[in-house]
Amino acid sequence: MNGTNPDRSRSSSHGSPDPVVVVGAGPTGLLLAGDLAAAGVPVTVLEKRPHRISNLSRAFVLHARTLELLDARALADDLEAVGRPLDRLNLFGRLTVDLGDLPSRFNHLLVLPQYEVEKALERRAVEAGADFRYETGLTGLAQDADGVTVRARGPEGEEETFRAAYVVGADGMRSAVREAIGLPFPGRSVIRSVVLADVKLAEKPPALLTVNAVGDAFAFLAPFGDGYYRVIGWHRGRDVPDDAPLDLAEVQEITRLALGRDFGMHDARWMSRFHSDERQAPAYRAGRVFLAGDAAHVHTPAGGQGMNTGLQDAANLGWKLAAVATGHADPGLLDTYQAERHPVGRSVLRSSGGIVRLAMAKRPWTLAARAALTGFLDAVGPARRKLAGQVTGIGYRYPAPRGAHRLTGARVPDVALAGGGRLYEALRGGRFVLIAPEPCEGGRADRLAVARWASDRRTTLLVRPDGYVAWASEAAGAAEIREALARHLGPDE
Repeated sequence: MNGTNPDRSRSSSHGSPDPVVVVGAGPTGLLLAGDLAAAGVPVTVLEKRPHRISNLSRAFVLHARTLELLDARALADDLEAVGRPLDRLNLFGRLTVDLGDLPSRFNHLLVLPQYEVEKALERRAVEAGADFRYETGLTGLAQDADGVTVRARGPEGEEETFRAAYVVGADGMRSAVREAIGLPFPGRSVIRSVVLADVKLAEKPPALLTVNAVGDAFAFLAPFGDGYYRVIGWHRGRDVPDDAPLDLAEVQEITRLALGRDFGMHDARWMSRFHSDERQAPAYRAGRVFLAGDAAHVHTPAGGQGMNTGLQDAANLGWKLAAVATGHADPGLLDTYQAERHPVGRSVLRSSGGIVRLAMAKRPWTLAARAALTGFLDAVGPARRKLAGQVTGIGYRYPAPRGAHRLTGARVPDVALAGGGRLYEALRGGRFVLIAPEPCEGGRADRLAVARWASDRRTTLLVRPDGYVAWASEAAGAAEIREALARHLGPDE
């Protein structure tokens, strides 16, 4: 797809699929582009940066729900081989989230740099046929009833025009897409003058992830796997602009205050400052334009939820755009993206912000509140499990229509299927999966896999491509199944 392509913005299951433009080639945009291209939807990715995978990324953790979604794309096992699993997450002081009991194949978090995730996602998107345009920045867009005209500036300063049925802004906190559609980004800076550095250490830290807050200082250490460690630190008394000079001595001092020692850090290859914001767009959609990832919401880094939430946005939106673009679903399906993902973004913003505020508690009443919460979570199993579900993403479910089966909208774990298979293998290819107690026919082989329970369970489940229940019944007959499939997947052609 390029600027000379004709307008193909009306979906037709008998013609060419509608094209989509994704702006931004970070993790969110890469997963979305790969999903669309794999579904046969023409997708162009515009990225203003040169084509390279940077090792200066801030994200270092993949949580269980994200790993499940990557498993449904045949990527998780390779990433697990590169990263290092950790079965508990230390948030502050004595508050540790034990992940060993998570009801997931991935009952741990995976420590690995963001660039490893980007490499895997980019490779998948390229192999599926996504068209990447690097050094190409959005300069404007205009919508009409049939599509979106996107204006961009290429690497030589040339003006380009793209025509698409839908546009997704996955272009980060300073999203040009969000600005172009006039959506505000309300919120505030929570932590200013956070320092970042990539260093070598003379002493190996005792834990895979080292994090602590003491008095006025906070520090976090995580390995890159190449001999360097990422240091993130903050000191309450140093509120300086992001462009203020930074040297290794300041990073060492903050680390010593927070962790008790600096582990002999030396040979910094990169240092920088940033500020951490809490912001969320009031809407993730304006007509034919959508926002995802940091373009839609930004959070404090506590709990490592930022990149994970963006990847889960992309998994939710991708199959819906593909279904509409190929003519298999009514455009009204796209309204559910806002209904399902905006509340999750708001919840992550609150939970990550709460963790930071408690970690940096200083006044007596906030220290008392932190101690009380830690004691409560240690003592009360359901509360501890709820916190683990929120941080890892597996505890969220989506709203269901009135009168729907109690499982509708729930995340489905990686259940065993008859014949030795498992659900997240069956989801590969962006398909729905119908799990029934008895053999049945579903048709739609390009969009639906039909399987049976490995157990004697009698519930019939229709699982969406993102692993959530679309429909369920305890005693479904053939006619009821046919009606459910037609409602959620369109006619059997």
